[in-house]
Amino acid sequence: MNPRRKKRLTLVLALVVGLGATVGLLLYALNQNMDLFYTPTELVQGKPDGTKPQVGQRLRIGGMVVEGTVKRDPESLLVSFDVADVGPSVTITYDGILPDLFREGQGIVAQGVLVNANTIEAHEVLAKHDEEYMPPEVAEAMQKTHAPLQYSDDQLQGSTQP
Repeated sequence: MNPRRKKRLTLVLALVVGLGATVGLLLYALNQNMDLFYTPTELVQGKPDGTKPQVGQRLRIGGMVVEGTVKRDPESLLVSFDVADVGPSVTITYDGILPDLFREGQGIVAQGVLVNANTIEAHEVLAKHDEEYMPPEVAEAMQKTHAPLQYSDDQLQGSTQP
């Protein structure tokens, strides 16, 4: 084989191997950082396709903070609370400062690790910023699994009066 052709072949082969290794490492890194979104109902009962998260899996969960479930440790920043949509509730524990807008009855998204079937240890908690905002994942999940609210004529008339 011609030395010049051999040098080109070696260079092309090195580029292909280098590119393959780069793509492989990129896919591995993206897979490690992927967090799947669940609602409390999907976490307990599984998604419609039958998938359920495994203990130790990183995930994000969104829903409404159940009233009367916020428990704060007086000695530390540890807080636990329940989050629900229309189905079962899931307990979230968080060690840190909660957002200013966090309160019972409000929507939140928590990112963390599944500890057991219905407990999540969160490392980040996000609260919605106003009465109309809902995280896109929560809104999409609620549209799929929830029937719209039905209002009576009295309720509709009461909402239009000042």
